[in-house]
Amino acid sequence: MTFSEHEFAELRRTIALRGTVRIALVPVTFAVWGALALVLVLFSEVPVAALVSLGVLAAGFEAVHALHVGVERIGRYLQVVYEEGQPGAGPHPRWETTAMAIGPALPGGGIDPLFTFLHCSAAIVNLVPALLPSPTPLELGVISTLHVSFIVRVLRARAAAGRQRAVELERLRAAAGSPQG
Repeated sequence: MTFSEHEFAELRRTIALRGTVRIALVPVTFAVWGALALVLVLFSEVPVAALVSLGVLAAGFEAVHALHVGVERIGRYLQVVYEEGQPGAGPHPRWETTAMAIGPALPGGGIDPLFTFLHCSAAIVNLVPALLPSPTPLELGVISTLHVSFIVRVLRARAAAGRQRAVELERLRAAAGSPQG
């Protein structure tokens, strides 16, 4: 196996592993968040305790986001270096090029790799543990601001993820001196 073949195989394995971890991480994040939120509803008398469960949501989202961004970046690298005929790359399956070509044509835009709706919905539900102990106006303001900030972060990350493929493909082609394939 040449270096080129070895690199291609390793990068494809990396994509598969990170994709699997991302999918497994979502239910784990929501299970931990749900359990923590339930404990807070049942036993907490401190409204700001809801920030702990928000932290679990935020950490889970950031991990999912990082895994997704990394997978996409590796995919564009494979597309430019191995699928668009870079010298010495040899023939390889055109999975990345094909997936990118059919993705936008899916009705409704396809899947949401960042689970945006779930994360935003959970952030809204996460306000319940903060509201039950009757927060002061200051507490409510701080807690609400942090929850809204998280939702904005999720929505901005989703928008950036929607542009990532095209932007990184263009940058990698420019860096590699590749044709616009």
